[in-house]
Amino acid sequence: MLKRSTFLCVALLALAACSHNGSDNGAAAPQPQPAPAQTAPAAPASAAKPATASTAAAPAAASTAASTAPATAGTAAATQTPAAPATPFVDDGKWVEGKNYYTIEPAQPTGNPDKIVVTEVFSYACPACNAFHTTADQIAKSLPANATMAYLPVAFRPDENFPLFQRAYYAAKALGVADKTYDAMFDAIWKTGELASDDLTTGRPKPKSAWPTLDDVAKFYAKYGVDPKEFVAVANSFSINTQMKQADDLQKAYGVEGTPTMVVNGKYRFTPGDAGGYAQSIELTKWLVAKEAAGK
Repeated sequence: MLKRSTFLCVALLALAACSHNGSDNGAAAPQPQPAPAQTAPAAPASAAKPATASTAAAPAAASTAASTAPATAGTAAATQTPAAPATPFVDDGKWVEGKNYYTIEPAQPTGNPDKIVVTEVFSYACPACNAFHTTADQIAKSLPANATMAYLPVAFRPDENFPLFQRAYYAAKALGVADKTYDAMFDAIWKTGELASDDLTTGRPKPKSAWPTLDDVAKFYAKYGVDPKEFVAVANSFSINTQMKQADDLQKAYGVEGTPTMVVNGKYRFTPGDAGGYAQSIELTKWLVAKEAAGK
């Protein structure tokens, strides 16, 4: 299996995706030759590998925040940004189904019938998602009032510590700090190295014994007012285990084979490579939202 390197991801300047088969050059569905882009996305490992975090034993008691968390794994709290103007739907042939985007069969419920839900399928531990996350921020800000942003963390690269960060996301969401720490978590992994599973000075993976633990993640969230003991208790709760299992099932139902992947209203998916670049990803998301709003 090819191991990722932080330096390699920056040097490639391409839109390769982390794939289930463990190759960092994998792609989700047949993809066109990607146009040059800012940075390379990360790729997930084999889905056949058990994501140990999703099967961790739950403690006898869970906090109220965890026990009342939404059951639908794909829907997350909306990013609190002013709504952008709605874009009229115009099909001028620029975006081609089967090339730039793919229809999800069958379409998956979003848990939010009042909004068009735009979901980023990602992992904090994915270098490609780190490269893309500022674009994801721009996508969230570009959405009209009839749409909302959501996040689906995946665990299909246990060899790269994805399950830990999937668990961390859902615990942070249950405790109400996921949205405001979205960018900061990427920075803690890929800038400061506080929660890095790679040695950022060499670009090589650390031994698993040196990987960050749930206690380390709890210390990170303590900076945002979360009690570390409560965070660990919530993260290990039955509710979070359930949400992680739902997330794994939903990722498979979406047909997602690489991260980052964008999903629009449970009906359409694409990667930055499919769209042709990061800026094009914003444009394609807005077009698919307009298409969905128009009922086309």
